[in-house]
Parts: sequence; structure tokens; C-alpha cells
Amino acid sequence: MLHKYLTIALSSEVVGTALRVALVVGTILALINHGTEILQGTLTKGNIYQMAFTYLVPYSVSTYSSVKAIQKRVNTNI
Repeated sequence: MLHKYLTIALSSEVVGTALRVALVVGTILALINHGTEILQGTLTKGNIYQMAFTYLVPYSVSTYSSVKAIQKRVNTNI
């Protein structure tokens, strides 16, 4: 079951979509959460780690949603 999930999750279509979502949503969230530090040039190492996770979350959500939608489509023969 995990193998099937990973096969879909690592497909170029899912990865590409997840990267685009992460880029847009992650950037918006990073600006909301760290905009002042970015503009003032006062980012710390901790801020940078937080920003990396800010991009990881939408990537993960997009990947999970895409995989589940593909699995449902395949299982219901839509």
C-alpha cells in the first residue's frame, strides 16, 4: 500500500503540481509570517528553518490530496 502511494506521490504530475502550490502558498505564508524580518534583513537561522517548513506544509498537503484523488479515480473507474 505504501509502495503504491509513493509511486503516485513521486510521479512527475503530482510533484510538479505540489511544487507550484508550495511555491505560491509557501511564499504568501512566509511573507505573512516573516515579512518584517525579510524587509529589515534581520532573518535568523531559526526564521530560515521556519520558512523551509512553511513551504513543506503546502507541498505535503497538495501531494496527499493529489494522491488520494488519483487513487479514488482509479478505484471508481471515473
